[in-house]
Amino acid sequence: MGFWSLLMVASMPNLQVLLVGLLGAFLASGYINILSTNALRDVNKIVFAVFSPALVFASLSETITLQDILSWWFMPINIGIIFSIGGILGWVVVKILKPEHHLEGLVIASCSAGNLGTLLLIIIPAICNEDRNPFGESSDCKTLGLSYASFSMALGNFFIWSHTYSLMRKSSVLHEKIHSENGIQFPENDSMTSVEAQNQYKEGRRDQEALLLPPTKPTDGAAQHQSIVPLLSKGEGSENKVNFWMSLKATLHQISNELLAPPTIAAIFGLVIGMIPWLKSLIIGATAPLRVIQDSISLLGDGSIPCATLILGGNLTPGIRGSAVKPVEIVAIICVRYVILPLFGIAVVEAAGELGFLPPSPLFQYMLLIQFTLPPAMSIGINAYVY
Repeated sequence: MGFWSLLMVASMPNLQVLLVGLLGAFLASGYINILSTNALRDVNKIVFAVFSPALVFASLSETITLQDILSWWFMPINIGIIFSIGGILGWVVVKILKPEHHLEGLVIASCSAGNLGTLLLIIIPAICNEDRNPFGESSDCKTLGLSYASFSMALGNFFIWSHTYSLMRKSSVLHEKIHSENGIQFPENDSMTSVEAQNQYKEGRRDQEALLLPPTKPTDGAAQHQSIVPLLSKGEGSENKVNFWMSLKATLHQISNELLAPPTIAAIFGLVIGMIPWLKSLIIGATAPLRVIQDSISLLGDGSIPCATLILGGNLTPGIRGSAVKPVEIVAIICVRYVILPLFGIAVVEAAGELGFLPPSPLFQYMLLIQFTLPPAMSIGINAYVY
């Protein structure tokens, strides 16, 4: 397959994303204003709580088996390396460029979290559908590619809704603290009075907080955690031990809250059903007695990709008018994601292949390589609207 033919095959799915993204930007522009700030927030909540979990569950339960997971054991390590290297590089960018404190988490998240699911579900089938694709017969390539992409999406959701979710939450808390100290600025809306705008803003904040499962609330552990420092200075062994366990309890409670995001829960259920044959036969397949459940979930999941892409375009519109992120910071993120990380990816995948860690599948190796080159995750925008 020649270079230009391969470039054409690889460009088609990206053009699809660009076209839908441009539509989202147009809908969010002042010409139409269908995707207003409130509309984007509401659509984000639906994607977060319904569409994305449905897509994850439907893809995993249908395409993943226990044997697949055992043979693809290097993929979670590969994604962990991506997040680790990207996080370190993002931390270096933050230390060098010194962005505003509430943007540090966003910069690190953009450097470490790639679009490990949605974009792959678009790219891989589009490449496999080409007659001269380098990965074999179209139907076999598509089936295997969707399995890889689904597993990548599940792993990516685990990392994004734990590591990246935590970064964005801390940045949001700091941002809210800064605004509360300087006076809250409510969103402007010419069609409403100031009182109505304030009420709508407060209602939106309550809606966003309601999405967290389970809801975040003060605990005794958190109160005890705040008193660790003064108690440690007293040197009382029994009190120190009690405070250590209370601090550990509060930390584990926070981690469990972050891992109980809807996409993560859906990924767990999808993996369990995919790995248990008799359970899978009840839901998956043309003769399955409960196939209507899978069909309904798949129908919901089909809305995830177009909605997330529209949101992506809509989120770009405010940046055209003026972005809080400096251009040099955007350039640094681009260099990390599209120059430095791909170089690390070539080294990691080549080394893993030489050591015999990878199955004999060119498509699997291609999947590992492309994971290092993906743009920042669309879920970062969803994280931002959730908080």
